[in-house]
Amino acid sequence: MGEIFKKGLGNRSFVIGGVVTIIFILIAGISLLWTPYPFDEMTIASKLKTPSGDHWLGTDHFGRDVFSMMMVGARNSIVVSLVAVSIGAGFGIPLGALAAARGGWVDEAVMRFNDFTFAFPALLSAVMITALAGPGAVNSIIAIGIFNVPVFARITRGAALPIWKREYIMAARVSGKGPVQISIEHVIPNIASVLIVQATIQFALAIIAEAGLSYLGLGTQPPNPSWGKMLSEAQTFMFLAPHLALFPGMAIALMVLGLNLLGDGLRDVLDPRLRRQR
Repeated sequence: MGEIFKKGLGNRSFVIGGVVTIIFILIAGISLLWTPYPFDEMTIASKLKTPSGDHWLGTDHFGRDVFSMMMVGARNSIVVSLVAVSIGAGFGIPLGALAAARGGWVDEAVMRFNDFTFAFPALLSAVMITALAGPGAVNSIIAIGIFNVPVFARITRGAALPIWKREYIMAARVSGKGPVQISIEHVIPNIASVLIVQATIQFALAIIAEAGLSYLGLGTQPPNPSWGKMLSEAQTFMFLAPHLALFPGMAIALMVLGLNLLGDGLRDVLDPRLRRQR
């Protein structure tokens, strides 16, 4: 890990993306302990205030402090996206590894399951889940997580197939190791760099998906703030108070940009061959 960090310091994308990502994570962490104002405190007399010394990013139509809402919104977006990506990786990686290890009808079954799951993107899954269980952050996690499963399964299978043809895998088979043990001890560690980069990219996509679901009212529910919900509520006041849409929109863009730069930098650091090819 230390060696990767040292190499990363010489990569501009890794540094910029890492700094931006860490800043948002720190803001989300600080919101657990402190915000300038209670995020759900309404002060109608102070509604639609522009940014000032009292309210750094202004107030919304209920007089709530936008900066405080942004801090808590960062926490909600990161938690939902992180759990959703973890679910996708937790189910997708074993499925992809199983398909690569077994081949034959098992591989075919896993790939057809992936094709079926791809037919239900996060938004459509959220609509179906909402119709059954109602809107909420948990349903957003489930919908985004389901969408991530086939992504990780395909990446894992594609990266693992060449590994199974290596000589040290043949040696492991001769020594009596089974497919599961070989996958855990030899295959997964050798494709970990690919999976880490993919997880970073999926994290960025999950941020967008969470914001989109909240924008449509299917994600995080009031009074808990969400960047997507803040954008939705800002539509009515676009010309009267443009800061209500500007700041959450910028937060989503910067967070996604930071994660994409971090993923790009990680790809260069973990696999220098890709950097030489570009």
